[in-house]
Amino acid sequence: MPDGIVNYGAFLAAAFLFAVTPGLDTAFVLGKALGAGRRAALITAAGINCGVLVHTFVGALGLSALLAASSEAFLALKWAGALYLVWLGLSAVFSDAQSFAALGTAHEESAWTSFRSGLIANVLNPKVALFVLAFFPQFISGGAQGRAVPFVFLGLSYAGVGLLWYLCFAWCAGSLGSYMQKYPAFGQMAGRLSGAVFILLGFRMAFADQ
Repeated sequence: MPDGIVNYGAFLAAAFLFAVTPGLDTAFVLGKALGAGRRAALITAAGINCGVLVHTFVGALGLSALLAASSEAFLALKWAGALYLVWLGLSAVFSDAQSFAALGTAHEESAWTSFRSGLIANVLNPKVALFVLAFFPQFISGGAQGRAVPFVFLGLSYAGVGLLWYLCFAWCAGSLGSYMQKYPAFGQMAGRLSGAVFILLGFRMAFADQ
C-alpha cells in the first residue's frame, strides 16, 4: 500500500456501501440485463468501473476541480451524459421493439458496444467526478495530499470493489432478463423497459444539481 493512505479498511467498507446503494449505475446495469442479456450486463459493469478509473486519473491530475469550480463545465458534462442516456433509451424502445417481438430473445450487441456504453455513461456523469474529488482525499494524510499515487491507488480499490459487486448484480439481473426473453411478449417488454430505464436516467442526470 502506498504511503499516505489512512483508514484503508474504513475506505473499503464505505466503498462497498456506496456500491450496493441503488443509483444510476445500478439502474443502468439492470436495464442492460433486461434489454440485452447477462453477457451485455456483465461487460457493461466492467465499462462502468473503468469509467471510475477515468475519473480517478482525471482527479489525480487536478482536472476534476474544474467541475467543482465551474458551473459551465459541470452543465456541459451533465447535459452530454443526459443526452447520451436518452439516446440509448430511445434506440432501445424504437429500434429493438420489432426484433424483440419477432425473436423473443435478447438483442445481441458486441462486447465493445456493451463496454463502451457503460464507460461513456459513467465518464459523462459529473456527479462521479465530484464524488471522487470529495471522497478520496478523506483517506489521504495531510502530507500526501496532492500526490497522484495514493489517489490512484484508492481509485483502483474503489473500482475493484464496485466491479465485484456489479458483476454479481449483473449475473443475477441477467437471470431475470434471460427468463423474460424466452417468450416473445416478455422479450418485447424487456426491450421497452430497458429503454424506459435509460430515458429516466437521462432525465435524472439532466436535473441533477452541482
